[in-house]
Amino acid sequence: QVPPGRCSLFDPAFSAQETAALGQLGLRLLPDNEEGKHDIEGSATLFYMVHCGKALYNNLLWRNWSAGALSKMVIIGNSFKGIEERLLSRILERDYSYIAKVLKGTEEVALPAHPRYLDTFNDTSVHWFPVQKLKELSPEVWDFAEEPTYQDCDNLEIIRKEDRADRQSPDRSLQ
Repeated sequence: QVPPGRCSLFDPAFSAQETAALGQLGLRLLPDNEEGKHDIEGSATLFYMVHCGKALYNNLLWRNWSAGALSKMVIIGNSFKGIEERLLSRILERDYSYIAKVLKGTEEVALPAHPRYLDTFNDTSVHWFPVQKLKELSPEVWDFAEEPTYQDCDNLEIIRKEDRADRQSPDRSLQ
């Protein structure tokens, strides 16, 4: 069993009431929107990222882009195989290159869909990255580790740090 104080949470849409309730439960709330770029810092980590945007998964992979770090992660979230099937390969490789590069190093098991939520949670899988499979990837896979920018991405599906700051701060240009 994981103690509540070892559980970190973040959602840019948490209300003040939700934040207070989670704090009272003893859960650790991450103070900043990391846009999924959370470093596991060598600790085995489970990420519960159901129904998140592709960029969040891609950013998480980028931040932990080594066989040692990835092999300590488990992600419960949207199917990487499903992402690969639904996107043109050139879009996957251009916009979500870390998902594309890690596919052959990923073990994925689909969770059963609940009949009541077939339209929402129908694509949830558990992903893990066995170190042996990661070591079988070509060395070139690990060479390029540039931070994703998503400049050509039409539908990013995440709340950016800047977007959240813009909504919370008054527009100074009107003063």
